[in-house]
Amino acid sequence: MTNLKLNELLHGGDYNPDQWLDHPEVIDKDFKLFEEADINTVTLAVFAWSKLEPTEGKYHFEWLDNIFDRVEAHNGHVILSTPSGARPRWLAEKYPEVLRVNSKGERALFGERHNHCYTSSIYREKVQQINRKLAERYGNRKGLLMWHISNEFGGECHCDLCQEAFREWLKNKYQTLDNLNHAYWSGFWSHNYTDWMQVHSPSPLGDQTFIGLNLDWKRFVTERTISFFDAEIEPLRELTPDVPVTTNFMGGNPPESHIFYDLDYQEFAKHVDVVSWDSYPNWANDYQSTKDLGMKTGLMNDVMRSLKHQNYLIMESTPTQVNWHPYNRSKRPGMHEMGSLQQIAHGADSVLYFQLHQARGASEMYHGAVITHNMSNQTRGFQDVKQVGRDLVQLKNVSQTSRQSAKVAIVFDYDNMWALDDARNYANKTKKYWRTIQEQYRYFWEHDIPVEIISVEDDLTPYKLVIDPMHFMMSTKFAEKLQQYVTGGGHLVGTYITGMVDKNFLAYLGGWPKALHETYGIEFSETDTLYPSQHNHIKYQNQSFEVSDYCDLFTVETAKTLAIYQDDFYANYPAITVNDLGDGQAYYLGARTGNDLLSNFYDRLVKQLDLVNTMPISKQSSTINIQIRENDTTRYYFVINYSHEGGKMLLTKKLKNEFSGEVANIGKQEIRGYGVNVYSEPK
Repeated sequence: MTNLKLNELLHGGDYNPDQWLDHPEVIDKDFKLFEEADINTVTLAVFAWSKLEPTEGKYHFEWLDNIFDRVEAHNGHVILSTPSGARPRWLAEKYPEVLRVNSKGERALFGERHNHCYTSSIYREKVQQINRKLAERYGNRKGLLMWHISNEFGGECHCDLCQEAFREWLKNKYQTLDNLNHAYWSGFWSHNYTDWMQVHSPSPLGDQTFIGLNLDWKRFVTERTISFFDAEIEPLRELTPDVPVTTNFMGGNPPESHIFYDLDYQEFAKHVDVVSWDSYPNWANDYQSTKDLGMKTGLMNDVMRSLKHQNYLIMESTPTQVNWHPYNRSKRPGMHEMGSLQQIAHGADSVLYFQLHQARGASEMYHGAVITHNMSNQTRGFQDVKQVGRDLVQLKNVSQTSRQSAKVAIVFDYDNMWALDDARNYANKTKKYWRTIQEQYRYFWEHDIPVEIISVEDDLTPYKLVIDPMHFMMSTKFAEKLQQYVTGGGHLVGTYITGMVDKNFLAYLGGWPKALHETYGIEFSETDTLYPSQHNHIKYQNQSFEVSDYCDLFTVETAKTLAIYQDDFYANYPAITVNDLGDGQAYYLGARTGNDLLSNFYDRLVKQLDLVNTMPISKQSSTINIQIRENDTTRYYFVINYSHEGGKMLLTKKLKNEFSGEVANIGKQEIRGYGVNVYSEPK
């Protein structure tokens, strides 16, 4: 559970009454429709700075007072946003230093959003002033649930202020220019730094030699963003110390359903009280099955839950469609309920939307909304939202539960992702670090086994199985941590392209770090990078499996060979190994395999480690997925069908159907296309 201490699931989302102040009848009707759809939460003032402070130092809060009054009259919740995501025009005109400078050195004109410098002391000061006013006025309102800090942090600034801050950051990290030159291996092409003022952020117009510099800049951008966030919440912590703070993290864009690339959310999550994120899977696309997208979306929800190992919030989703996908298709009937309850199943305590009332104009006027331009309760989208509202009321007690604890973890590291992407080796189009994580995750999602996505800082001991794919940039500290985990009885699975460079992006000399070598019991030699049309094969469990993209070559020392390559000059070389170390085992998958081999491999390992998730529901259709939430007294089974066709399941004991309130009998049960059944039983 989150530290919000909820006694219900949240339903609602972004509401912008400031756009309708000249139409009070619209706001009156909105609140009637909110009540009809069981909306209990509104997120206010996300981009309302110009309405709150139309001129410098002149504040207008009366309209916001009125909305607070209306929400509290219905015993609802307000998530109050700080408005720093889009500054008013007067601020940019009077203080142009607040506007960002791009990597070419060009200062942006006023416009868009998030067009501000995170280093600017003036911008930080102005943000703190408006935030203090909000905290003073609304900090004690009974409807205030939490603070929503800014909106979808992202982007970077290359202005002189940021250049100086970057140099100071590097000085603190490296202390001397000699240390910096060594870390960047700057003697290459005679690029040594002789003065700190020579350091500049990466630019398409400048030098791109130092891949260590590129990586440090990405780390610095995260530091600047968090520094700005911490400064922004100072008055809120001072005046409302008991009101939690969040900011809405993002997922990456389709079609890869990628994790957000630009900021290290594992580091950022340490600074928020509750993780929230904006979930926009492109259901009903033409290039992947609903089940496949369900797996990828499940992974993203597990990422967010894993950031603080607790329940999280969906801060934004769409009831119908978005306006920024390449193709903005509407959800099919049933998809909204399916996608919304999937998020609850994975540990979310809310279904919140952008937006509650569709904007009449500007760039997001056609983004989906609960109340559309025709302002009717008869639209398909409104009826779908109304159904989810009923569902969440019926599932009220689920707010007192958490996602079933995981015994399987997959390691994900931002430094490693950034470094691998920038490595001048392998093949740019086939590195696919995140897709590799998706493919490792797939087996467990399909078999209803909970997974956490952990950082290199997380404790490994709660997990029976840790999977560490493509860990190209690995510190000796983490290599030692893996060794201790395995020695203590853990089971580890590593893959090709592991342990190549240290945290300074310098190659390890003399082979793998000692701890990694001893953990896997092999010694890496080289990686064969295959063209897309090329393949090798490996023989595993007396079957032949095709492999593609990457094949690691290595010698076996203390490990046992489980599979061998069948083709090319390294035919009969080891491809998959296992090493006994202390009380545990470390497996190494030397090549990129298909799902056929991964299924075979994990079938055996899951049975060996007793990871099968025993439950009183047996799936009869492959498109069904089951997730569990529970507390000390009750267990809830979310059965979701990721297909337009109906599915079947078998109950092996009587369970309560949370939607009908009746007891479902032992035997076959059906679930409609894109359907969700929720069952419960006492523990």
